[in-house]
Amino acid sequence: MNTTTRRLASVVMVMFLALMVSTTWIQFFQADELNDDNRNIRKLHAQFGTDRGPIVVGGDAIALSTPVDDEFGYQREYTDGKLYSPLTGFFSLVNGTTGIEDAKNDFLNGQADALWVDRLQNLLTGATPQGSSVELTIDPAAQKAAWDALGDQRGAVVALDPSTGAILAMVSKPSFDPNELATHDTKAASDRYTELLNDDSRPLISRATAESYPPGSTFKLVTTAAALESGDFTPSTVVDAPSTYTLTGTSTKVGNYAGTSCSGSGEMSLADAVRISCNTTFLGLAGDLGDEAMQEQAEKFGFNEPFYVPFPAAASGYPTPPDTAALELSGIGQGSVKATPLQMAMVSAAIANGGELMEPYSVDKIRDAQLEVVEETSPTSLGQAVSEKTAEQLTDMMVSVVEDGSGTTAQMSGVSVAGKTGTAQHGADTSKTDPHVWFTSFAPADDPKVAVAVVVESGGDLGGQATGGSVAAPIAKAVMDAVLNG
Repeated sequence: MNTTTRRLASVVMVMFLALMVSTTWIQFFQADELNDDNRNIRKLHAQFGTDRGPIVVGGDAIALSTPVDDEFGYQREYTDGKLYSPLTGFFSLVNGTTGIEDAKNDFLNGQADALWVDRLQNLLTGATPQGSSVELTIDPAAQKAAWDALGDQRGAVVALDPSTGAILAMVSKPSFDPNELATHDTKAASDRYTELLNDDSRPLISRATAESYPPGSTFKLVTTAAALESGDFTPSTVVDAPSTYTLTGTSTKVGNYAGTSCSGSGEMSLADAVRISCNTTFLGLAGDLGDEAMQEQAEKFGFNEPFYVPFPAAASGYPTPPDTAALELSGIGQGSVKATPLQMAMVSAAIANGGELMEPYSVDKIRDAQLEVVEETSPTSLGQAVSEKTAEQLTDMMVSVVEDGSGTTAQMSGVSVAGKTGTAQHGADTSKTDPHVWFTSFAPADDPKVAVAVVVESGGDLGGQATGGSVAAPIAKAVMDAVLNG
């Protein structure tokens, strides 16, 4: 072999080697990246050409795939789309996937590791692959009651089973129709998504789990819990209740709701301070307890931790106060304290459950195409937020709020209700914004079956005249009644 031939052979061998390395690299090392690329038409056809499993509430499908005569073969459809969109999310050709559709995608499309036997059977028999059904914990009566009671107001409602953490209702308004994003008309889906993104009311954001608000006076439950847990306070302990409170190190005076006086004597029991929601008491109480005790108690209730239900829920925040004034404001749920409605439902649920905080979840069971259960959620404890004794004391105080305090509009015939109202200032200039209003509660107080949190933005229909008792409490009452009485 002459020199020229040897050189040519070497070049050819190097080219073959480069081709083999390149092919191996693409097929092995880049396989996942290429499969996940949204431009991969084969992936799109595999996903949208599958008989995707339904999402089920109360035995009825609220999301399902129906056969259609187009290149994909199946169209995702949502029943009562706006009602359930904070849970289902959407499954879209051009806009991605969110909510349960995203969190349980592997089961819904039949590709989860737990379904390997089903896939093998389909391969051997030639049967058409089917996704699994995802059954939610939602009580349809409670969901509808929350939706109707919230009306056209902006806000959110979350209801939990205190003993398990199961989510019984999750409503957010304004909402959106996921059918408009699931359409196979890619231009229409893209245009609608852009409209929703640019909507000032932010309908794509779940106010139940992704939006944090100052919790206002509902956070006084956490402050009271810290006081009782310290061992230095009981419900009958006499505490200061001045007409105004000057924040430490400042000249800022903070008063009570509508400038009222909590007590003619400037003192009252801790239980009465909770019952009438006396701001000045809890400003001073938080300062006395200290930032360490306050933060520790908040975190025991779940603050500063994200949750997955199974989609992500934003962490509610209790950051370390930078100074005493900020610490004092935290005692009434203002300043830098922020909470989701899910978090405030968890606070009430823990109190209702003897002080034990349960992890929230929305998926009950997952069944394969043969209706065999392949995954089931087991209730999980997140620990003891407060002692049983403290939980009992807090319950009694919350009952007094509803019986003859700030939350009487949540009263239910023949049922003892425990609750706490909240009115929260917000915005850079609070004088120019109407307060958000809250109510968190559980019932029956002596045998809790449901815990609820409601937030209505900027006072809802009543604006600056709104209180947690006048606007949010009746919504919570409607949800509790639906759970208890269907």
